[in-house]
Amino acid sequence: MAFRYVVVGGGIAGVSCAEQLSHLDNQCSITLISESQLIKSVTNFKKVTRALEDFEVTETSASHLTQQCPNVEVVIQPVTAHDPQQKVVGLANGDTVKYDKLCVCTGARPKLLLGGSHGEVVIGIRDTESVKDFQSRLSTARRILVVGNGGIATELVYEVTGCEVVWAIRDDSISSTFFDAGAATFFLPHLEQQQSALPSVVGGGETKMPLKRLKYMLDPIGSQENHHSTTPKGKHKGSALGPDWSTELAMQGQGLPECYRHVVVEYSCEVADILSPHELDGYELLKSFPTSKWDHISSAWPVYIKLTNGIVYGCDIIVSATGVIPNTAVFQAQLASDGGISVDHEMRSSCEHVYAAGDACSVQWKDPAFHWFQMRLWGQARQLGAFAANCMWSHTANQPIIRDFCFELFAHVTKFFGYKVVLLGRYNAQGLDKDYEMLLRCTKGMEYVKVILHHGKMVGAILIGETDLEETFENLILNQMDLSQFGEELLNPDVDIEDYFD
Repeated sequence: MAFRYVVVGGGIAGVSCAEQLSHLDNQCSITLISESQLIKSVTNFKKVTRALEDFEVTETSASHLTQQCPNVEVVIQPVTAHDPQQKVVGLANGDTVKYDKLCVCTGARPKLLLGGSHGEVVIGIRDTESVKDFQSRLSTARRILVVGNGGIATELVYEVTGCEVVWAIRDDSISSTFFDAGAATFFLPHLEQQQSALPSVVGGGETKMPLKRLKYMLDPIGSQENHHSTTPKGKHKGSALGPDWSTELAMQGQGLPECYRHVVVEYSCEVADILSPHELDGYELLKSFPTSKWDHISSAWPVYIKLTNGIVYGCDIIVSATGVIPNTAVFQAQLASDGGISVDHEMRSSCEHVYAAGDACSVQWKDPAFHWFQMRLWGQARQLGAFAANCMWSHTANQPIIRDFCFELFAHVTKFFGYKVVLLGRYNAQGLDKDYEMLLRCTKGMEYVKVILHHGKMVGAILIGETDLEETFENLILNQMDLSQFGEELLNPDVDIEDYFD
C-alpha cells in the first residue's frame, strides 16, 4: 500500500508541501484538504539572489494541482477533528481521512477588532472573498478607518483612492513592522500624492482595473476524479492573499475625485470604543478634514470611532488589519505563546507523525542561524511548506535532512508605495539591543539604504528603490567580513561597492 501523506491547507504552504512531496515520490498517496475550492499556486518564481526569492501567487482550481501532480487528491472540506492516536482527521461532512504523516498548513486568520453591536462595519482583509466584500463596500464609502501598521494596512492605505482615509496606528511611525522611522519618513509624501491612473479594461459599459490574478471557473462538484467536495461555494473562507494582492486592483471610494488620495495618520493610539450616532452624545467630533463635506452633519456617519488619544472620527467602514492568529485550534499539538504549533528543526510537532508549516507553525529551532528569524510572510510560507515535505519524506525513507540555504538568512522582497523593498538579515537590528551601528543613505524620492553593523560586521540591511545592492549586501552579511575600515564610505554613492566587493 502506498504511503499516505495528508496536508491540511490550500494556501501557499500547503500547496508547496503537497507539490514537493509529489516531486520527491510520485508513487506515494497525497491528500490535500482545503476549505476552499480555489487553492494558491506559486508562479513566475525566480531567484533574485541566493537567498532572495521573488514570485507571484495565483488562485487556481484544485484540478490544476491534480493535473500537475497525479498522485495528489484534493478534498474540499473543513477539518473539524484530529485524533493523533488513531492518526485520522475528521471532516465537517462526517468523513475521516487516515494518514501516515500529517502536515498542518492551515495558515492564520485576521485578529479582528471587537465591534460589539457594530460588528457588521468591522471587516478584515485576508482572502479573495474578503477583498471582494471590501471592494463592494468601498464603492459607496466616503471615509474609512484603517487600524493596524503591518503589510496589509500599508498596502491598503496606499491603494485606496476616492475617499478619505484615517490610519490609526499604535506606533510613532508608519509601517513599523517593516521599517524604522527614517524609512517611514521617506514614504510619507506618497500618502498624499495623487495616484497615477492605471491602464483600464473596458467591458460591458464599465471601466474596471485588470486583476493581476487569473480567474478560474469552478468545476461542478464531483466532475474531477481527484477533486471531491460537498461544501457549498462561499460557505468557508479561502487561504491568505499572496504578495501582490493589491496590485492593479480597483479600490475606489466615493466623494473625492478619482485617483485622489487623502490620508490622515493618527499616531500612538488604538481604538478605544465604537459608537453609533445616538451614542455619540458627550463626545466632540474632530473636524480633521478641512475639505470634508460631511463632518458638520451630526448624523452623517453610520458609526463613530473613539481613539485612545481622545479623538473621535465618523466613518463608513472600519478595516481591522492588526495581525493574524494561527488556525490551530483543531489540532492536538503543543502550541507556542503566539498560538502556532511548535515545531522543531525538522518541522515535527509534539505529536508523533504530525508536522506543521507556514503561518500555522511557530519555529522553535534550538540552533537557528543568527541572521534568520521567523516572520509570517508568503515567502517563508512557501519555504517552510517545501522544507516540511523534505522532512516528512526523509523520515519515511530514512534519509538525512539537510536544512535549506534559505534558512541561513532572512530575506524578503516586496513593494510598498510603488517602490521595490528588500529586507535582509536583522534589518531593524532585531535582538541587538543598542549594541550596533547604523549607516544611512537617502535620496529623496529615489532610494533609501540602511545598513546595520554589529562589531564592524554587516548583519542587516533595508534597501528601498532600485539600488542593485541586494546581492552584494547578502554576501557581506553571510561572509561576515570586517567592514570597520570603510566607515561611512561603505555607502558613498560615488563608490561602486558592488564592483569593489565582487
